[in-house]
Amino acid sequence: MTIQEKITKLKKEKNAIILAHIYQDGAVQAIADFVGDSLELSRKALDVECDVIVFCGVRFMAESAKILNPNKTVLLPVLTAGCPMADMVDAQAIIDHRSEHPDAAVVCYVNSSAEAKAESDVCCTSSNAVKVVRSLEQDKIIFVPDENLGSYVAAQVPEKEIILHKGYCIVHKRVLVDEVQKAKEALPDAQLLVHPECTPDVVDQAHFVGSTAQIINYAKESTHDQFIIATEMGILHILQNQNPDKKFYMASPKLVCVNMKKTHIEDVLASLENMEHEIILKEELMNRARISLDRMLAVK
Repeated sequence: MTIQEKITKLKKEKNAIILAHIYQDGAVQAIADFVGDSLELSRKALDVECDVIVFCGVRFMAESAKILNPNKTVLLPVLTAGCPMADMVDAQAIIDHRSEHPDAAVVCYVNSSAEAKAESDVCCTSSNAVKVVRSLEQDKIIFVPDENLGSYVAAQVPEKEIILHKGYCIVHKRVLVDEVQKAKEALPDAQLLVHPECTPDVVDQAHFVGSTAQIINYAKESTHDQFIIATEMGILHILQNQNPDKKFYMASPKLVCVNMKKTHIEDVLASLENMEHEIILKEELMNRARISLDRMLAVK
């Protein structure tokens, strides 16, 4: 019996579903029941009817699934799969921001801990950050933790004052403007598709800026057949499968998230076999954090 067959058998026995982020290894994406970006995974997690959710991603994603489904068993196959950006803001930092700007709303990027979400007014993802900020009645917004996504939002919503926290994605920050300019010169017929977690000077070079899911949709619908991709390399699995006649080139060879790549198909099997590693959060924390997630999901 193959690993894939064993996983399929265990899913049925334990009434489990496998959710995977787009940045996961291709073999993990292939075995998953649903693959998406943070917003798509949040919406999918909310609708899960199975008893067990195996979340192939990083810890904050599994935490969000547990917060949205407190009665489900949520498993993170690799316990050390974390997110450095999420570690760049904690509850106390948000409390300090509020004390300095008491009239501001706190918008917390979903790439954050449950504790940070609990101190925030509303969450957002890279897919809906602009919509979330526009939906708020406050004119002043504290945006945590990603200063690059916050800068992108500020450019799109100039009528609001955006106060930035000094956090960033270590992968997207590796994309240098010189690299994308050279890529554009080498591939003059290609369009540059950029994630808004990249620095503003890279974003300014883009033909299109969007989340991983938005980049995938743009590439699929575009009449162009060559693209330079400025986000984590895991996106190539879907891009190439959906668009076999199109060419995709990475903007940089450094776009690898080691945390997203910690999960292998063997870890998924072990997680189901041994029911590990279960996400456990205090009920009071989940209740508070869910408010910000529910508000995000209510934004259309």
